Amino acid sequence: MTTDSHPTASPSSLPLASPWVLRFAPLVAAGGSVLDLACGSGRHLRLFHQRRHPVVGVDRDLGGVADLDGTDGVTLVQADLEGGADLEDGGPWPLPPGQPFAGIVVTNYLHRPLFPALLDALAPGGVLIYETFAIGNARFGRPSSPAFLLREGELLDLTRDRLRVVAFEQGEVAVPKPAVVQRICAVNGAGEPQRLD
Repeated sequence: MTTDSHPTASPSSLPLASPWVLRFAPLVAAGGSVLDLACGSGRHLRLFHQRRHPVVGVDRDLGGVADLDGTDGVTLVQADLEGGADLEDGGPWPLPPGQPFAGIVVTNYLHRPLFPALLDALAPGGVLIYETFAIGNARFGRPSSPAFLLREGELLDLTRDRLRVVAFEQGEVAVPKPAVVQRICAVNGAGEPQRLD
């Protein structure tokens, strides 16, 4: 339930949050803003909003989060992340420049030209939680194009020399459906070790 008069979708009708995101959500600084890129139905946007984080959801179609429009602490940005020639070239980020996030969540989405902007948008101490399909997934169905599948160790390569890796996995999963995935949780900057319990 939201704090205003706008209805929310029934919790039983929404997809469950990814166990990977649930596991590392507590690492995001209390009250820090969280970006859910390609937010879809908003399962992770809702998770962090319930955890009392200001949240920003970006997607080309905001229909899955329309019930959150106008909710305190929720900002929705409609942007075709792959549509413009500028974005294809790694151009304009759909958010104000310099807007830092304590957490950035990306699941089931890959558009490589956005990688630099994602890393630049992570505040010092901010947490990147990324999980999507990887090479080998074609045998299970879509996505099957290499353009939408992470290469082996690609998320490690992305974060190398920029973020401190807390956890990384790649391989086959059976739930919620058979797939080949790669996932990472990484923190921007050195400092105190993250609590994992």
